[in-house]
Amino acid sequence: MDEFSTLPHSGGVDPMAAAGIAGIGILGFIIPIIFIVFQAVCYWKIFEKAGRPGWQGIIPVANLYFLTEMLGKPIWWFIVILLVPCANFVFIIMLNIELAKAFGKTTGYGILLTLFGIIFLPILAFGDAKFQGPAGTSSDF
Repeated sequence: MDEFSTLPHSGGVDPMAAAGIAGIGILGFIIPIIFIVFQAVCYWKIFEKAGRPGWQGIIPVANLYFLTEMLGKPIWWFIVILLVPCANFVFIIMLNIELAKAFGKTTGYGILLTLFGIIFLPILAFGDAKFQGPAGTSSDF
C-alpha cells in the first residue's frame, strides 16, 4: 500500500471547485462583454455629438472608417490602421489625438484617451465637450 491510499476519494470532481471554476469562466465572459457594450454606447454618443448617426460608431471596422472620415483624414489612414502592423499603433494614437482636438481637447487628452480609454472615452462622450470639426475647426457636419 502506498501513502495516498488512506486519503478519501469520491471518484469525481469536487463540486465546490467546479462551481468556482465555472464562476471564474462566467466572469471572464461577462466582464469583457460589459466593457464592449459600454464602449459602443460611448462611441454612439460621440458620433451623435458630431452630427452623425450613432450606429456608425458601433459597427466593428466600419466605425474606424467612419471615424477617419469624420476627422477629415484620408482613406489611406484607415488602410494603414487596418493592415500595417506596428504603424497602426502610431496611427491609432494620432487618430485619438485628432478626435480629442475635434472636441476642443488637447494633445495630452488624446494620448490619455489612447492609454486610458475606459476613463477618457466616457468623459468625451457624456461630458460637455462639443464637436468643433476636424482638428478643432468649425463643424460642417
